[in-house]
Amino acid sequence: MAEGSDRANADNGRLAIELRQLRYFVAAAEHGSFRKAGRALGVQESAISRRTRDLEDQLGASIFHRHNGGVSLTLAGERFLRRARKALRQISYGAEEVAVAGRSETGSVKVGIFSSLASGFLFELLRTYDKCHSAVYVELLEGNPSEHVAAIRQFRLDVAFITGTAAWSDCETEPLWSERVFAVLPSEHCLAMKDKLEWRDLADERFIVSEGAPGPEVQDYLVQRLAELGHHPEIHAQFVGRDNLLSLVAVGRGLTLTSEASTAAQFPGIVYRPVASEMLPFSAVWSPRNDNPACRRLLSFARTLSRSTYAPVIRTSVIAFFLLSQIPDPWL
Repeated sequence: MAEGSDRANADNGRLAIELRQLRYFVAAAEHGSFRKAGRALGVQESAISRRTRDLEDQLGASIFHRHNGGVSLTLAGERFLRRARKALRQISYGAEEVAVAGRSETGSVKVGIFSSLASGFLFELLRTYDKCHSAVYVELLEGNPSEHVAAIRQFRLDVAFITGTAAWSDCETEPLWSERVFAVLPSEHCLAMKDKLEWRDLADERFIVSEGAPGPEVQDYLVQRLAELGHHPEIHAQFVGRDNLLSLVAVGRGLTLTSEASTAAQFPGIVYRPVASEMLPFSAVWSPRNDNPACRRLLSFARTLSRSTYAPVIRTSVIAFFLLSQIPDPWL
């Protein structure tokens, strides 16, 4: 029983080897002296000697011959040196990998978007982020706000940039930027002669929206705005994407609405005209339990960009948004 107990204690001792003991041992082996190792590491010679003696006790073998000129490795010490160096290298590699991930130099981030990347805030944000973190894989997913928030709660998305400033349960929300609302018209439409439009200019027009996002949000927005003028707009859903929807506008099937960022993309046969006093605030939404460092770094970039370029517009548009709209989830 005593022999078994001693073996168990020895095993426990091996598991309790400290990192600094390995560092001290390797330094002493390389310098051939506790004094020189202590000087190289910035610690006292007695600390090197004491920790090395503790290590020998834990290993159950002498790893150094001690003599007046310093120390030299025993056979056991030579064998242990190879293992110790390998262990220190592995720890160093692991620490660097963690540091790189913590600095967001590698990794991935899944981003939900509800705005165009043709220009504007998201375009600048992703371009700046890519310049500084080109090794991070950024995956973009389009969808409506409720879909994005559900994905964030389930950790299928790291962050989403959506319209509105509403609070979502189990999520953090931070307003970042805003965009003007534009009507999309055929280039030969009579309203194309105007520099900007009022809602009363659009009251009797026919509209088309996409069946998928953000079409339903656009439809709700139109109904609410024009209902204030006593009109119920004629709106038709089309089972097409954004490019084909704009082509349908060009051939006269109806008007549609879009956000400012989208207007950088030019299509033949259409023009964009701003709707007076219409601003849409955009926010970032993420889970406070998400510990993805790449996501945290992206949010930091977004805050910096917002403060430097978009903050005055955000304050104005958020006030206007609450004064002019009762829609909980505004459209793109």
